[in-house]
Amino acid sequence: MVPQITPLVALIAGIIILVMPRFLNYIVAFYLIFIGLVGLFPHLFS
Repeated sequence: MVPQITPLVALIAGIIILVMPRFLNYIVAFYLIFIGLVGLFPHLFS
């Protein structure tokens, strides 16, 4: 499930950054937190 979500999240984040560059810090932070949680707790996301 996660391998299909990761490219979608990256695509949406890229579009938002292009439209509103000031959200770059928040998007990167949430993305890193999400990837970290997936790595630590893979059973929650599968």
